[in-house]
Amino acid sequence: MSEKNITTDSGISIKELYTASDVQQQDPSVAGQFPFTRGVQSSMYRGKLWTMRQYAGFSTAEESNKRYHYLLNQGVSGLSVAFDLPTQIGYNSDHPLADGEVGKVGVAIDSLEDMEKLFEGIELEKVSTSMTINATGFILLAFYVALAKRQGADLQKITGTIQNDILKEYAARGTYIYPPKPSMKIITDIFEWCSNELPKWNTISISGYHIREAGSTAVQEIAFTLSNGKAYVKAAIEKGLGINVFGKRLSFFFNAHNNLFEEVAKFRAARRMWAKMMKELGATDEKAMMLRFHTQTGGSTLTAQQPMNNISRVTVQTLAAVLGGTQSLHTNGFDEALSLPTEQAATIALRTQQIVAFESGAADTVDPLAGSYFVEQLTHEVETAAFKLIETIDAMGGSVAAIEEGFIQDEIARSAYQYQQQIESNSKIIVGLNKFTSNQEDKIPGFKIDESIQKMQVEKLKALKAKRNNEQASICLDALSKAAKENQNIMPFVIDAVECYCTLGEISDTLRKIYGEYK
Repeated sequence: MSEKNITTDSGISIKELYTASDVQQQDPSVAGQFPFTRGVQSSMYRGKLWTMRQYAGFSTAEESNKRYHYLLNQGVSGLSVAFDLPTQIGYNSDHPLADGEVGKVGVAIDSLEDMEKLFEGIELEKVSTSMTINATGFILLAFYVALAKRQGADLQKITGTIQNDILKEYAARGTYIYPPKPSMKIITDIFEWCSNELPKWNTISISGYHIREAGSTAVQEIAFTLSNGKAYVKAAIEKGLGINVFGKRLSFFFNAHNNLFEEVAKFRAARRMWAKMMKELGATDEKAMMLRFHTQTGGSTLTAQQPMNNISRVTVQTLAAVLGGTQSLHTNGFDEALSLPTEQAATIALRTQQIVAFESGAADTVDPLAGSYFVEQLTHEVETAAFKLIETIDAMGGSVAAIEEGFIQDEIARSAYQYQQQIESNSKIIVGLNKFTSNQEDKIPGFKIDESIQKMQVEKLKALKAKRNNEQASICLDALSKAAKENQNIMPFVIDAVECYCTLGEISDTLRKIYGEYK
């Protein structure tokens, strides 16, 4: 009888049995030391648990604020803000292209006034905030900084992250505004400004999450993400920034899928690879070589069929992230294939993390799967395959060139197609979708956004423009335009503009006139 060929989701062959002789690369390192395979802290979760985040944001700032207070009362230790599509692509709620999208997939933020409402009653010095925002990340950061200043907060103590990863927008997600070169310039402006003014802020969260959601494999996810990371580092070095300074404020954002051992191997391999890459790029401070990452459970793995099964999927993915050594984690609601998560679903998602943290024993020792013949060999194979892809991208001239040539997009599309074929041919089993199906309908109450939200946002914008000092707002926008033309760091000018209640759309449009739009 021929041996059955079983592979991981990345196509790595899995043997029937692993012994010591199978392990090609023994990694004798310990956690907290280069190359950080076993974790970035020496005691990992024994010293401090990962940050438990819940991703929330919908309709208006006022409504999202209520959810934030609810989540903080439930034991969340970090907030994670979702923004609606118009906010993500630099349009105010009254723009014709915003029609029908206001407040739908996240909260609508048009101005500093909305930011004030979003965080009402929340002290920014005491909470870590992650913002999933890219093309307009610099504007949302300016809103946050302006609000912190109003609260009298010490900017040296403010912690959080803006995603700010524009390369994966071109490759996988599509919410870009400006062409790659000015976009990269804005990102290095943020690195430079934050290293002086906001030292504890993570200036970028280099994101594999959306690359994976678009259909990549685990190997492609880390290869493309680390390659993008390399492009950001090189751009910052070219700007004259010190790798040992900005390198400490880079963070990553990965997906956790259902293939438990491949996911753990992926996280371990990514840490080891990034440490080697940063050393090669000139980092000498070990803290600048550490890959710190946030994880979100896999949205694309959730099924609308038998949605309660998603609780089990999220549990497996939570374990993968924790066993893989994540620094922060968001768990998806079981109903997210149907609608925005209800309060009940968000609570179960958070409780999943708390059960893994306090009941499972997974957090009791550092890197509990280290030394497993299977996991050590799989870590080595994932690393080898990912470095091979990075070498291909380097030969093209790096991530920006590979994206411009369509290489990364084509690779993701090919993997997504193959995965779908496997589901349709039943060679890949998805419980409740192509096997163990049921005709019984699950009546899950959806969470829908009221269409009146857009009208409310538009009225608020009108009122804001009527009461602000419009002459001062124009002066600020002119100064921003001049700074962009003269290639100055735009961050101080953006902060001045938001403090004068210039809107997100006005700031984006000012820069559209200078930088153009990416088509």
